[in-house]
Amino acid sequence: MSGSVPFYRKHQRGYDRGYRYQSGGRYAAGPGGGGGSTRSRGLDWSSQSGLDPLPKRTKPSYLAVDRENQIIGYVVPIFRSSQEFAAGYSDKTRLRDTAAYMESRDMFTSGLEMERSEQSSRKEAMRETAQRISFNKTIHEHEEHFKRMNEDSLMHVPEFIIKPRSHTVWEKQSVRLHCTVSGWPDPRVVWYKNNVAIDPLANAGKYKIEGKYSVHSLEINRCDFEDTAQYRVSAMNVKGEVSAFASVVVKRFKGEVDEFLPAPRRTGVKDGPVSEYGITFQTHIVDKFGVSFGREGETMSLGCTVIIYPTLHRYQPEVQWYRDGILLSPSKWNHMHWSGDRATLTLTHLNKEDEGLYTLRVTTKSGSKTYSAYVFVRDADTEVEGAPGAPLDVCCLDANKDYIIVSWKQPAVDGGNSILGYFVDRCEVGTTQWIQCNDTPIKFARFPVTGLVEGRSYTFRVRAVNKSGMSRPSRVSEPVAAMDPADRARMRGTSAPWTGQIIVTEEEPAEGIVPGRPHELQVTEATRNYLVLSWKPPGEKGLEGVMYYVEKCVSGTDSWQRVNTEIPVKSPRFALFDLAEGNSYCFRVRCCNAAGVGEPSDPTEATTVRDKLDTPSAPSKVVPTRNTDTSVVVSWEASLDAKELVGYYIEASIVGSNVWEPCNNKPVNVTRFICHGLMTGEKYVFRVRAVNAAGLSQFSPESEPVEVKAAIASPAPPFGISVLECVRDSMVLAWKQPTFIGGADISGYFVDYREVVDGVAGKWHEANIRAVSERAYRVTDLKENKKYQFQVRAANIAGVGIPSLPSDTFLCEEWTIAVPGPPHDLQLREVRADSMVLLWRPPVYQGRNPVNGFYVDMKEAEAPEEAWRGLNTKATQNTFFKVKNLKEEETYVFRVRAQNQAGVGKTSDISDPVQAATKPGTKEIVVDVDDDGVISLNFECADMTPDSKFVWSKNYEDMDDSSRLTVETKGNKSKVMFKSPGEEDIGIYSCMVTHTDGASSSYTISPDELKRLLEISRDHKFPTIPLKSNLAVEMLEKGKVRFWLQAEQISANGKVDYVFNDNVVAQGEKYKMSFDKNTGVVEMIMESLMPEDEGTFTFQMQDGKATNQSSLVLIGDVFKDLQKESEFQRKEWFRKQGPHFIEYLAYEVTPECCVVLKCKVGNIKKETSALWYKDGREIKADENLGFTEGVLKLEIAQISKKDAGVYEMVLKDDRGKDTSKLNLTDQCFKNLMNEVFNYIANSSTPLKITSTDQGIRLYTFVSYYNDLLPVTWHYKDSAIAFSDRLKSGVVGEQLWLQISEPTEKDMGKYAIEFNINDGRGGLRRTVELSGQAYEDALAEFKRLKAAAIAEKNRARVAGGLPDVVTIQEGKALNLTCNISGDPLPQVTWLKNDRELTSNEHCILRFESGKFASFTITAVSTADTGKYSILVKNKHGTESAEFTVSVFIPEEVAGRKQ
Repeated sequence: MSGSVPFYRKHQRGYDRGYRYQSGGRYAAGPGGGGGSTRSRGLDWSSQSGLDPLPKRTKPSYLAVDRENQIIGYVVPIFRSSQEFAAGYSDKTRLRDTAAYMESRDMFTSGLEMERSEQSSRKEAMRETAQRISFNKTIHEHEEHFKRMNEDSLMHVPEFIIKPRSHTVWEKQSVRLHCTVSGWPDPRVVWYKNNVAIDPLANAGKYKIEGKYSVHSLEINRCDFEDTAQYRVSAMNVKGEVSAFASVVVKRFKGEVDEFLPAPRRTGVKDGPVSEYGITFQTHIVDKFGVSFGREGETMSLGCTVIIYPTLHRYQPEVQWYRDGILLSPSKWNHMHWSGDRATLTLTHLNKEDEGLYTLRVTTKSGSKTYSAYVFVRDADTEVEGAPGAPLDVCCLDANKDYIIVSWKQPAVDGGNSILGYFVDRCEVGTTQWIQCNDTPIKFARFPVTGLVEGRSYTFRVRAVNKSGMSRPSRVSEPVAAMDPADRARMRGTSAPWTGQIIVTEEEPAEGIVPGRPHELQVTEATRNYLVLSWKPPGEKGLEGVMYYVEKCVSGTDSWQRVNTEIPVKSPRFALFDLAEGNSYCFRVRCCNAAGVGEPSDPTEATTVRDKLDTPSAPSKVVPTRNTDTSVVVSWEASLDAKELVGYYIEASIVGSNVWEPCNNKPVNVTRFICHGLMTGEKYVFRVRAVNAAGLSQFSPESEPVEVKAAIASPAPPFGISVLECVRDSMVLAWKQPTFIGGADISGYFVDYREVVDGVAGKWHEANIRAVSERAYRVTDLKENKKYQFQVRAANIAGVGIPSLPSDTFLCEEWTIAVPGPPHDLQLREVRADSMVLLWRPPVYQGRNPVNGFYVDMKEAEAPEEAWRGLNTKATQNTFFKVKNLKEEETYVFRVRAQNQAGVGKTSDISDPVQAATKPGTKEIVVDVDDDGVISLNFECADMTPDSKFVWSKNYEDMDDSSRLTVETKGNKSKVMFKSPGEEDIGIYSCMVTHTDGASSSYTISPDELKRLLEISRDHKFPTIPLKSNLAVEMLEKGKVRFWLQAEQISANGKVDYVFNDNVVAQGEKYKMSFDKNTGVVEMIMESLMPEDEGTFTFQMQDGKATNQSSLVLIGDVFKDLQKESEFQRKEWFRKQGPHFIEYLAYEVTPECCVVLKCKVGNIKKETSALWYKDGREIKADENLGFTEGVLKLEIAQISKKDAGVYEMVLKDDRGKDTSKLNLTDQCFKNLMNEVFNYIANSSTPLKITSTDQGIRLYTFVSYYNDLLPVTWHYKDSAIAFSDRLKSGVVGEQLWLQISEPTEKDMGKYAIEFNINDGRGGLRRTVELSGQAYEDALAEFKRLKAAAIAEKNRARVAGGLPDVVTIQEGKALNLTCNISGDPLPQVTWLKNDRELTSNEHCILRFESGKFASFTITAVSTADTGKYSILVKNKHGTESAEFTVSVFIPEEVAGRKQ
């Protein structure tokens, strides 16, 4: 093949190899060869004995070997005979043997020859027996060797050795299902109940699943009726899957029927519900899923709420899902769930195969309910732009040993380029490797896949290709095994090497019989790529081992060529490839077995290699019909003479767009289809094309355009017939509008009546010949005191609808009650989240007096009758009422009562329930005034239909006076324009849009609103240039004066005149004018103001017809002040040419209560000096002077009165000087100190209570105390007069109040007030000295006071005693100390902790209660020791110690020496 390689071959693996995969596992059964062209694949076991005068006979072999002589299968006959080896003859041997036998029988008739013949036969039989034994041994050795060398030979599909058996048990008993499974690898076992996998964890305690040593069991505990089902056990490994079934039936004892028992299904009853066990179920499907749109790869859930009445606990209805009328079963693609009140179908991974009409069927014993809606599945985004959509519905039409025919459906989307063809991929079950089956794309939607291994299962997928690229793969087909259907039926599951199957024949092939001729040979399928032949095997029995050779011959010749030269065909079907397109061929088939090759079949007629199936012709007469506001019904005439038609694809295009979109992605096999998902109000054209396996037809002619809007139908019946008035011979009836009006306005109503006598209704009579437009009508010519029933029919342009249900029976008698009859025709408009407007018509029957008002009642829709409540306490004169303050999302109903002088009459019929909610897209009426001053009310509706109309009303009544206003409607917008607005136009204006979901709004024009609108209208008629700011004046530097104003908006054509005292001034030296038209700023600048400039300045502006002016009067003091300011600014400018103050001298107080004087300077340099002065004297101290970043500071810490004075700062250099003064005297100093005091007060802590030995003390702390701080203490909001008992003071930063010797009179509220005269009032801290706080403080005071007294009066040793006394022996020692204490203390002297008593040697005295003396008349060494004095009274004890050391003079002298 020359030229470039297509892209789809470059990117496939092994594109240069043959696409018909030749497996190494091909085999032929039997070693027999026939003819020179047949080569044996078996093992050649033949005897070479020279004693055998007969031709050697081939031993029949039941082995299947491959090209490497490896045994890959065998066939085991069920029955054997003594002639089993006869089937091993070759054709040549059979002919020789038969001829020799006939010749010997005819020529040798003597007994000798007959004996020789028998002897030869016995030898032959013995030789064949020996060969058979040797052959069986060799088979066994080969088999054992192959098992050791190839692990796959041990693998085989699972097999049920013991299958589970069915059980019938009593209720509340347990049952166990057993099975034994073999297989390698070990199979995985799953139990199912009604094809739903059993999960023991989800039903804890209900199910128990066990598996050990190939024995598996399912135990069901305490069976009930729900356990009656078919159970399936599935065993699966990589070689395949098998299943076994068993049923469990649960019975209960007679008479034991509980209320939870599901009722039996309906059987044999066609009319009316079945009531078993006394229950009739009513089923309602609500909350339904609608027409749905999805995309490939997405997940979609369809659900409906199912209400079954009466509700029985644990009752399980039969819930089924259908797609296009086919029952769906749970699978990996479809998940079904029933929650008890909601049925859900989840499509886990959408594909185009999932598109279709889905139906939910809920069946109870009383019947079934169904609901259907269509699901559309669009193509997923392609990986390559412009690539076609994926094919769909891939399935296997024919499966046998040699090939499997795969078919699919072409996609609706070709990506904008014609599809070149399709690629078929296969994948062996248990693996994940996909292998492409064809090298070049095929256009025919069927393809025979060859190169399969017999007995193995495969899945398939298909991809489409065009010049842009490859599509996504289709959904994978269901697995299919490569074997003949008959073999599949006869398969017993015994494992065989490599193939995994043993093919069990029904009987032993007959020995030595050549099979006959096949018959009924025909070409079943012909395309340009391949042909498929099929035939029937010969009719003789015993030929199950027959295989076939296929031969072909070019038409017109007699040269037959064998097609399958190497391997015979096992199936009576065969696919031929590599035939020359356009040539004609004939075909025939021969049978063969071990005995030889039979005669050929009759040849087929000449078959030309081309597509036998033609693409269908284009459909015709496409007719679209309106259906809903988003769908159109399309019908067409079917394609003529279409063969094997798959279905039709429909495409739609908006008129003028030339863009076609598919309406369905799965072919439909009908000639009528509803196209959903269209845009309301757009016009569409449609076209259709047919599809079969050969391809897609041409498109049909385009249909006529059709606008997408709801179809017109006759209206539904009215309802709610009631009587508004009754006299002797007539009745006034009222009714409610039908819920469905048929897509067109109702043109009128027809009323029928009939007489009811003794409960028997008579014949209907027409009450009106012409339709009445109102929903109320007086029926005349009735008979007094007779009973009547009525029915009403509505009509529109589509026709007259069906009549309503007959009304209640009414008695025709004259009403004589004094109160009015019921109001009627209740309507609700302008429904919002918190409000709505109720309209009604007054009663027909007025009573004795005219109606003078109405009362409106309301309640929640689900509330009881007692919940009715009135909305107005005073009767309203209007026939409308705006209900406010509603609860959002709540549903309400209303009723109205009329009133006259006699009282309140009957209530009206209850209105329809309405939910208080603002619908999305709701618009309100907007008032507008145009440039010509015309006032208009504007309303826009986004949900209009083609038949919608705007209906305006004033005070909810039709507007007939066209002289005052004009209504204009364009598209979805309408407005009312007032011609000459006046007081007559005051009122409520409302607008309602028909054929919508209640789109309406209102706008109230009150007297104030009318006045406002008229002012705006006047401004628009006589426009003025709006100003952002009027003419103003401001000062610029150097004392220049700027006059300016700013307009909001002005065009480039605008102009300004500058007027002074009625004289226009022009640009010059004195006046500088500018006009920025982008910003609208107009200005005039004067260098200075002179006395002659006193007067009026005016700016006059004009922009088209819009004008405006603004004036500024500068006379008298206003002018003088401005002139002074100008002169001041001029001087300021000159001042700032040298060093100057940007911010003049000022002070600030820091949180630390320091005063900082500071100023900000500018235009300074190094030579600039800054000097501080106080009271005219220069401040010498420089340590607090700062000069950084243009800010000069002087800090005054702990300010006092001496710091009062006039402070001055002087800046000067060679350019000039500037001065700033700050007066801190008198009031300014007071203000400064008030600010300091304010910081001190704010730093004070909360007032606290403490106790001392003198009394109770209240105190607070401040961060800094100043002697000038004014503080006042208060008791019970009165200033405290200080005395000896009440004192205040300051200790450091603590301010305190001392209450000496407190009593109960001192209890109360105390406060300290910081008196700051800063105009903001002082700060007060308070504390409550009462209750527990007072008790605790008083107790603490008493304790401290007692402790102080005790400390003061306790016994003390004041002094006079030394620590150590050294005295010479013989001397007198006299020590005296002061003693104090009240009462008089007791004195005790101790020596070495032993009490001393007074004697002549040691004299102890205590005199005058103050002095204690210790005297030793003559000390001796025995007096050496530790002495102490102990004084004690009731308040305490105290001691003093001293040591006495006595020495002898001689010892002292000796130490010195």
